Amino acid sequence: MNRLLGLGLASVFLSVPALAAAPAAWAESAMVKVRSGASAQARSELRLTAARNEFVSFQVALHGGDAGLRGVRASLASLDGPSRIAGTDVTLYREAYVTTKQPSVKGEPVGAWPDGLVPDRDEIAGEARKAFPFDVPAGEARAVWVDVRVPENAPAGDYVGEVTVTADGGFTSRVTVRLAVVDAALPSTPALASAFLLWPPHVCNAHFGRTDCTPAELEPLLTRYQRMALEHRITLSGPFPRSPWAPDWAAFDATWGPFLEGTAPTRLPGAKATTLEYVGPLTASALADFTAHVRARGWLDRAYAQVGDEPPYGASFEDVRAHAELVRQSAPGLRTLLTTNSAELANHSLEDLVDVAVPLVNHLDGTEAPYVGDQRGTYAGFLARPGRQVWAYQSCMSHGCAYGTNAPENKPGAGWPSYMLDRSAAKARAMEWVSFLEGATGELYYQTVGMLPTAWTDQYRFNGNGDGTLFYPGTVAAIGGSTAVPVASIRLKLIRQGVQDYEWLTAVSRAGDPAFARKVARELIPAASRVPDDGAAFDAARLRLIQRYQELTGASTPTPPATGDANSGGTPTPVTPPATGGTASGGSTPTPAPTGTVPSAAVDAPSGGCSAGGGGGTAMLAGLLVLGAWWSRGARRARVRVPVRMSPRRRRG
Repeated sequence: MNRLLGLGLASVFLSVPALAAAPAAWAESAMVKVRSGASAQARSELRLTAARNEFVSFQVALHGGDAGLRGVRASLASLDGPSRIAGTDVTLYREAYVTTKQPSVKGEPVGAWPDGLVPDRDEIAGEARKAFPFDVPAGEARAVWVDVRVPENAPAGDYVGEVTVTADGGFTSRVTVRLAVVDAALPSTPALASAFLLWPPHVCNAHFGRTDCTPAELEPLLTRYQRMALEHRITLSGPFPRSPWAPDWAAFDATWGPFLEGTAPTRLPGAKATTLEYVGPLTASALADFTAHVRARGWLDRAYAQVGDEPPYGASFEDVRAHAELVRQSAPGLRTLLTTNSAELANHSLEDLVDVAVPLVNHLDGTEAPYVGDQRGTYAGFLARPGRQVWAYQSCMSHGCAYGTNAPENKPGAGWPSYMLDRSAAKARAMEWVSFLEGATGELYYQTVGMLPTAWTDQYRFNGNGDGTLFYPGTVAAIGGSTAVPVASIRLKLIRQGVQDYEWLTAVSRAGDPAFARKVARELIPAASRVPDDGAAFDAARLRLIQRYQELTGASTPTPPATGDANSGGTPTPVTPPATGGTASGGSTPTPAPTGTVPSAAVDAPSGGCSAGGGGGTAMLAGLLVLGAWWSRGARRARVRVPVRMSPRRRRG
């Protein structure tokens, strides 16, 4: 009888149509790339932590369900707490997708990847753009990116805001964001110098459809790119037109002086360019004229001339020597920069002619002879000379260069820091951590607009998707409004996060515990070729630094509960917070690792990577436990400030 009843019930259930999957919206970390195939999650809240004058980001992801969503709009009026964070300090973006046809690294999926960020109201001109409304196809996911800058005068404390998402047909969903503002402030000009290059004809082509723009046409647009760069804590070292040279110095100063003097209208008040590249001809008179002018304006300490690129591939060592000697003779005080490593400097007796050596990250902590392992010690003699600096850069060697390029194929190619759009968010955030570990005080990147004219549809270059392209052309046709502006990529946001991480690493070091800063960084990144894809681990490491900085500077911070090391991936075990005296860089005792941008009520939150599926792990759980306890106890925070520094300089990749 029971068997017959069971069969009858089964037939009834089988005859009932399956319930349709409803559309959904959920809170998502900035460290997850929400691909179109992501599954819907049940997560309605995020908790963030930041200092004053620091940017934090998060996402609101959406799934179309069986029917899809049409006319999606999102809004975040403010975050409210001890004061109000609103207006230009809160920006929402629609994430645009680039469809890849071949992967940057073998094994990465091809197809649609989120990267371009179309603003609701752009940061530069303040105009309404075409972020909303948009549609989410049935069975697919999309995402909204949210940036929050904590004002420099925001009181410490807890802030709460709510992102409201609506769509046609009555769909409404809300995501809560809780922001803990600690009583510290990041400087507007970062400690890590940067020289990210921009070739003006690419901007001309992308915005005007040709390559022969006059300076009068192009300069207003180029200044917007520089402003966008400074608001992402990097410097475009030479974004100005090359012709005619020499420029009218009065006009040059009026246009570019504000960026060098900290008077440009950036959201980071007082932000200054950390580098200034000489882009004129390598002649004695032109070099002398440039040097005299920048010396008179007080900019010489940030200026440099590149005397060669990746010799012997991009230039011969004979040419490098001739160029460097010319600069020394005709432009005393102007620094020389060369993309090379310690071995080549020594082999060609260039240590006295080069001021800034810029090795590949693969040569600073390599996997192939003669650069296997940490190479910091090989630069000791060079750095002992007055005024010498070591910067770093990444290139196509992070994923494997195509045949015909200067650099050889790199093996292995999957674990390095990478600015490719089809790599994990963690890979894009890692370069500045590696720079800190290797003692580099500046970062060079060879190009930011290499594929700008086709950026919305194709960025495949030098065997990678996005190699040399970090901006999108915000033409009126592409994003609406009436003023052409640059559009940021997700990768640019992640680079900014990496620079802010470098700031915390430096702050902890200068506050008295460099061993702890180095320990946190090394536990996160065991070697430059072994960058993890776990985005939550980066957030956890950052919060460890913030906590330690507060301890060192006298802040009254509650002791986290016993938990496991967020980076270990194992079973949580009781630990003891580091003592004020510092933690040795070695040792096996795990330290508390709260996480910075995590959901507040979801143990199964994604830990990072490339798609927003489920599955978190011990890192996320440990961070949730620590941050939840921290939050609930209402931490008292003493007034401290991360030291402001005009840092070293710049460039190249």
